Amino acid sequence: MEPTPSRACLRFYAELNDHLPPDAQYQTLEKSFWATCTVKDMIESFGVPHVEVELIVVNGASAGFSQVVRDGDRIAVYPVFESLDVTPELRIRRQPLRNLKFVLDVHLGRLTAHLRMLGFDALYRNCFSDSELVRISREQQRILLTRDRGLLKHRDVTHGYWVRQTDSRRQLAEIVERFDMARSIQPFTRCMACGGSLEEVSKEQVRHLLPARTAGLHDEFRQCPACHRVYWKGSHYRRMQHWIEEMAAATP
Repeated sequence: MEPTPSRACLRFYAELNDHLPPDAQYQTLEKSFWATCTVKDMIESFGVPHVEVELIVVNGASAGFSQVVRDGDRIAVYPVFESLDVTPELRIRRQPLRNLKFVLDVHLGRLTAHLRMLGFDALYRNCFSDSELVRISREQQRILLTRDRGLLKHRDVTHGYWVRQTDSRRQLAEIVERFDMARSIQPFTRCMACGGSLEEVSKEQVRHLLPARTAGLHDEFRQCPACHRVYWKGSHYRRMQHWIEEMAAATP
């Protein structure tokens, strides 16, 4: 009698299905295998980055990435639960992915500025290499935001998310909803250029940096102590404020 392969059944939930082909989404998938493999290997064989997984249930019990898959196993794979505390059930990392600090890859510069506009700590350099992004994410416990799914499969990345949208404004709405950030928004408290925390300053302190018309029209100013950029509530501020209010209202 010829040997037969082992088989396991997997079901991916919620937005993890974004990584699957359309004809494989939202259904139980059977996977045949000959060699010994771990749950992590099995999950990533479907193209799903491990960093977007928060809870794994094998045959009804919570499991970790290193658990060996056995013939007949039924594996349920869930994404990050930002509005539900599943800490008691976690087996795959020490802490849930709820630390709202980010590092972004070279393709997400505009998203970085938008996140800073909402008051979030977003680190970005257009010269960061993949290895630098991985190191920063790991050492500073920052969520790595990227358009490169392959980068999220790096074994040292524990906090990460593949950004689905391509338009920067839609990307921002996606991130705010995904990480349940609407209640944490503190608009116009960070520098959009470098991410530093803004400080209130008097007009006299920054007059030498202002256009004459601006100095005549406005009395309230904030300045970034890191790069010295000055901000005031001009027409651009009002347009951004309106956009933020619309986005927050549309976020569940």
